[in-house]
Amino acid sequence: MGASVNETTVHVLVVDDHPIVRDGVALALGNASWITVAGYASSGREAVVEAERLKPDVVLLDLRLPDMLAPEVIRALRTHVPGVKVVIFTAYPEHAALEEALGAGAHAVVVKDAERSDLVDIVRRVNAGERVVRTSPDHLLNVLLARRLKESGLTRREYEILRRVAMGETNPEIAGVLGLTRNTVKTYLQRTLEKLGARNRVEALARASERGIL
Repeated sequence: MGASVNETTVHVLVVDDHPIVRDGVALALGNASWITVAGYASSGREAVVEAERLKPDVVLLDLRLPDMLAPEVIRALRTHVPGVKVVIFTAYPEHAALEEALGAGAHAVVVKDAERSDLVDIVRRVNAGERVVRTSPDHLLNVLLARRLKESGLTRREYEILRRVAMGETNPEIAGVLGLTRNTVKTYLQRTLEKLGARNRVEALARASERGIL
């Protein structure tokens, strides 16, 4: 769609198995005069059928549906409706399927407690060709990082200390910034090295980088 949102209507297919969520989304999107909710679906299979029939510009897709997860739905949508944009709408920003959904071609992620204006803005940006990962109202949670930390068994605090090591900060400096004792920082670092299977800081940073943590 080459025209701007002021000149044309963006058609959205809402896919969620909870009627109250579908109603809420319709209400949120209905505030924008340039958005039309073209239809609804409550399962992955129904989503693909309706997308083929309605040819929407954007599909607002729940991460978890009764018959399949979003990654499988996205792959089917891309096969049957090439060019359609997909926005993942979820209450589970750290769900294991989210990274796979992004890999399958989702254009955006937004949590279900996002502001209405955020949802409208994301539909606008995705329709224009942008990719947007917005997983919390303050936009601070990085889904992929959270997933990778979980896989490595690292806590947020261990990650924060490791990130500061990567920036060249010393234990005393890290302790001062984070309000910890030097021994506590040392303990966190030792635990981080063990979890990464590293013998020293340099090796830990290399392994964290390999895993996409740093």
